Amino acid sequence: MQHYIKQVLKNMPDGWLTTTTHKLDKYNEALAKTEFIESLETLYAKNNFTHKALERLPTAYDYIRLGHPLSCILEWVISKTLSLSSNHVISFSSQTAPILAILRHNALQNTQTQLIYDTQQPNESHLETLKQVYGYTFDVTAAQTLHKADNFKGSSILITQNDDLATLTVPNGIDFIVSTIPDLGSVLIVNGGNNKPYISQIQHFRRRETIAMTPVNCLMALQRYLHIASKPITRNLEKNKVSVQNSINNITGTSTTPLVGSSGLSMQFAIMMGLIDHAKEHRPQKAIKIVVPPNCYGGTNDQARRLAASVHCVEVVDLPVDGNNDMVQSIETVLEQIAQQDAIPYIIAEIPTNPRVEVPDLEALKNVLSSKRYTSDGNTAIEPVFILDQTFCPNVHFIEDGAILASVKAIAYASGSKFPSAGQCTAGYCVVNKKASILLEKIALHLTICDNQATALQYEILAKELPSMTQRINDAYLNTREFVTFIEKVMPQAKINFVSEELANQGFTPSVFSLDLPSKGNTPQERETHKRALNHLLIKMMITKIPNQSKYCVSYGQLKGVYWTIPATSTQGTTKEVDKDYIARVSLSADMDLKKHKEVFLEFTKSM
Repeated sequence: MQHYIKQVLKNMPDGWLTTTTHKLDKYNEALAKTEFIESLETLYAKNNFTHKALERLPTAYDYIRLGHPLSCILEWVISKTLSLSSNHVISFSSQTAPILAILRHNALQNTQTQLIYDTQQPNESHLETLKQVYGYTFDVTAAQTLHKADNFKGSSILITQNDDLATLTVPNGIDFIVSTIPDLGSVLIVNGGNNKPYISQIQHFRRRETIAMTPVNCLMALQRYLHIASKPITRNLEKNKVSVQNSINNITGTSTTPLVGSSGLSMQFAIMMGLIDHAKEHRPQKAIKIVVPPNCYGGTNDQARRLAASVHCVEVVDLPVDGNNDMVQSIETVLEQIAQQDAIPYIIAEIPTNPRVEVPDLEALKNVLSSKRYTSDGNTAIEPVFILDQTFCPNVHFIEDGAILASVKAIAYASGSKFPSAGQCTAGYCVVNKKASILLEKIALHLTICDNQATALQYEILAKELPSMTQRINDAYLNTREFVTFIEKVMPQAKINFVSEELANQGFTPSVFSLDLPSKGNTPQERETHKRALNHLLIKMMITKIPNQSKYCVSYGQLKGVYWTIPATSTQGTTKEVDKDYIARVSLSADMDLKKHKEVFLEFTKSM
């Protein structure tokens, strides 16, 4: 096996290290990881490790935040060594996230947990925060003082540090092993068939609150396992951090210190847990309301509901923002309700919205967020914190001094796998305005507790790409505007969701739009069915006729090409069916063959 994997690493496709998003038309989500591993084992049985054979392997995951070929291979190799199913081995970029995943599940199941530290010393203050803020209960012991772990009535987690994964063993009586690897992440071993129900919950935690071990770090872990000598890589982390922070401040017009996480959702998790921590410390008796659009990006929606399910006194409140709903009016209604309950409002919203690309009346938004409200007892209500996902337009100065949201407590964040890194890594960042600066310390604390900070390579990529981001956004917008204008001309009956010229002049220049295709049929159901079929037909034509540029994928902000997706079946995967959008979402880059895309779209209109 070791010889085979050495050959695989020599011949692997370049995309295994560099591609952040994969084609949805070659991905079966229900068989994530499984299909890839089964096909790899078939090649292994034939001792086939050619570049061409490896290129033909099924997509492991659609997004490297969730996993990728090298994370699957690392997990497979370790599972073979330990005679386990590969599903029982899960790698993380974080060294603490696997522990949090188990603690969360056990808290929901009222199961006791024992943390057994081998060589590492736990951070006592962090453990206390897990109890007080996250609501987790557990005992802590050192491996040297442990006599019979198998007598413990609950889950036992052994936390150990291991540079060489080839030496991993599974002691008797241990349910989970978290093997931390300095500078790379960690590997979680789920031991025993009785713990199999944990696997899907742990995978979901990795999907929503953290990320898989990155491709480069997985490669390094495999090289260590196989004792392959590799050239040491020198990355000037501190220099890159300063460069990234300066770029983010310049781009957002802020002066507070930006925070950078391993992904947008990692950053959002730290924001929300930091806010919950702050609320529990300063207003311990108050209920917390997370106000979130029900049809927003599935990860945001799902994470908010997972927080409400696991943290006492937290509840999700729906915020209708798209279509026939006005964001400002919805916020007004929701804040009045929360004020009456004397609760703490935290609002998460995207501007422009996703996928309808709508921008609210910003002056009205400022006024509704700034309005003084009163509780049912006549006391002054708690002012809201506005958490702005500005991934579509990360260049807009929402929260700088004197800007539209400077007078309210506001936090702005963006997914780094889009424009900030030009699609080359998943790291995300957040900034706060001066009024919300009091919250920054708590957010930073929870980013550290979860060990979800950006990696050294992610900082290096951001340091390289952030300085050109504003120009790339502008150039991509110009292509998008021209393509939208073309579609309006050749298909005037279609409904296109995109910013107006007036909004663009105000600085809202996204490079993504959604397309509600004209349909036909005698009943609403027939028309909806026909429209959904048209969505797939359009995407199929684009990705087959322009395969080197058009991709069926959920991302955007890439360096080149065009990404197509249907939000209802991709980004809104965990959204309630009634709130899903069965429309085509299209994102363009600065470097693309616009003429060819117009030609294929015109061909599509003639085929309807």
